[in-house]
Amino acid sequence: MQKCISGVCGFFILFFLVSYSAWAHYGMVIPSDSMVMQGEDKTVALLLSFSHPFEKLGMELVKPKIFSVADGGKMKNLLDELKEVKIMDHKGWRTDYKIRRPGVYIFIMEPEPYWEPAEDCFIIHYTKTVVAAFGDDEGWDAESGLKTEIVPLTKPFGLYAGNVFQGIVKLNGRPAPYAEVEIEYYNADGLSQAPTDYMVTQSVKADGNGVFTYAAPKAGWWGFAALSSADFKLKHNGEEKDVELGAVIWVQFHDWQMK
Repeated sequence: MQKCISGVCGFFILFFLVSYSAWAHYGMVIPSDSMVMQGEDKTVALLLSFSHPFEKLGMELVKPKIFSVADGGKMKNLLDELKEVKIMDHKGWRTDYKIRRPGVYIFIMEPEPYWEPAEDCFIIHYTKTVVAAFGDDEGWDAESGLKTEIVPLTKPFGLYAGNVFQGIVKLNGRPAPYAEVEIEYYNADGLSQAPTDYMVTQSVKADGNGVFTYAAPKAGWWGFAALSSADFKLKHNGEEKDVELGAVIWVQFHDWQMK
């Protein structure tokens, strides 16, 4: 009998581990506001983390390799302004950025490689989000020159829940045909529940030109992560290991409001 119980326990432990590892990882850059309007607080708080956003399961994010903001074609380094904080009970980072003039601000994070033992590989998620300020909406589709990135084809702010979001996946500056894009909702208040584990992370494939389309069913922050394999390896304990690259963009959708 003890042997049977051990076997059952082993099965459920294995099931849990497989399910846990199947949930998508996401680099996260979440601002307190994606559209700063006249008369509102001009300081945007930005939270940087690494997590399973729907399940609110955090992971350690060491200080990123790069954190910067692109404003009007100019790049400003914000790395020294980051302060360590706890996000989802794990190490994350925060900074407060003051918006001083109209513009479109693209915040970009490149983390240090993250070793994922469950997948026997490293993970690097090049993560960005876009904040618009004071009515200016020029330059939201600018490329950031990252090794891999999602270039929005839909304005990545001012969207209603149910609107379609389109982007083009790029790898080494070129469209990535048929790239797989994982999509997940940031369940910040913990109130949303997926009917099955299959619906925690949704997936679409880009077309032959690297373009993907998704309609967000609910207001809130949604993460889009286009995954690819790096053309290089990194060493772990003396062995060369594969590297998963993620092009991640976070987009906020809003409820339709009535008077």
